[in-house]
Amino acid sequence: MPGSISQLESIVKQAARNAGFDLAGIAPAADSPELEVFPEWLAAGRAGEMKYMESRDEQGLLKRASLSRVAPWAKSVIVCAINYNTNHPYSTEVSDPTRGWISRYAWGREDYHEAVLRRLKRVEAALHEAVDESSTLTTRSYVDTGPIVERVFAKYAGVGWIGKNTCVINQKIGSWLFLGVILSSLELTPDIPAPDRCGTCTRCITACPTDAILAPYQLDATRCISYLTIEKRGSIPEDLRPGMGHHVFGCDICQDVCPWNRKAPATSAPEFSAREDLVNPALEWLAQMSPVEFRKTFRGSPVRRAKRSGLRRNALISIGNSGKQELLPVTAKLMLDEDESVAETARWAHARLQQDNEH
Repeated sequence: MPGSISQLESIVKQAARNAGFDLAGIAPAADSPELEVFPEWLAAGRAGEMKYMESRDEQGLLKRASLSRVAPWAKSVIVCAINYNTNHPYSTEVSDPTRGWISRYAWGREDYHEAVLRRLKRVEAALHEAVDESSTLTTRSYVDTGPIVERVFAKYAGVGWIGKNTCVINQKIGSWLFLGVILSSLELTPDIPAPDRCGTCTRCITACPTDAILAPYQLDATRCISYLTIEKRGSIPEDLRPGMGHHVFGCDICQDVCPWNRKAPATSAPEFSAREDLVNPALEWLAQMSPVEFRKTFRGSPVRRAKRSGLRRNALISIGNSGKQELLPVTAKLMLDEDESVAETARWAHARLQQDNEH
């Protein structure tokens, strides 16, 4: 049956629930104050090597600064969110220095892009089925792949507010959320924006070991452990290495310490259940991983984005931070590695462990 505009919102939200999403809301496709600071953020060099952030339209204008530059036909943005938390301890609760930390979102058996997009396509199909055949409906789905700032639209769709750590936080579920958006040419009734409930809390800012959160809601990606371990190629600045601790892919600290995640529920989505070998893996294993082992272990995993070179480099930084003398043979061996970024990091880690031994 063709649906009226007033019915479509409820059809979309029911379709989202049926597809396994925990939250869904609708935002207007309008520009917002949050997007106005994006050009300044880029100009200050906060994006580092993430050149895709700087994509521009034919007029040379930043695409991410305005949805109208990417999809002038879009009138509404449907935002769906799914919880990926598991019952495993937080990174701040584990302390074995011989083991590294892979960010929570990368523990699953399938790349979240595919898992979320598959669900999103079901919601998109339900919207098309509900629209009168005489109406022309244009839609487009994105999961971290479009030139749009999803978390801004999540706020205006009522899914959650943007916390001081720049993550989307929902007061019932917390912030362990994957977001998917559907741009729609229909002007659907928007939800009420989520109110900011961070209050006076600054735990995320205080806890960041590399001081990446410059001020509330202001992140310098070039200092963020997630950026350093995933996006940064080649050598990582030495002054930031000690703060990276045991992190080898991504970082969860600012979410681990957030009070809204104290009682965050575990996901019911099977794709996001943790692979035990990716929870706190041995640094010695990661640092010496062969190309074949890397491909086999991380097939279908977001960890592939760091590449084998980056993961081994990160593992060596964690080894350098471990204080564990039994890992000296690993650093000595890898000082001669054919990958220069790995060899250079191994030399740094070796010297650091020797220094620890002397003290």
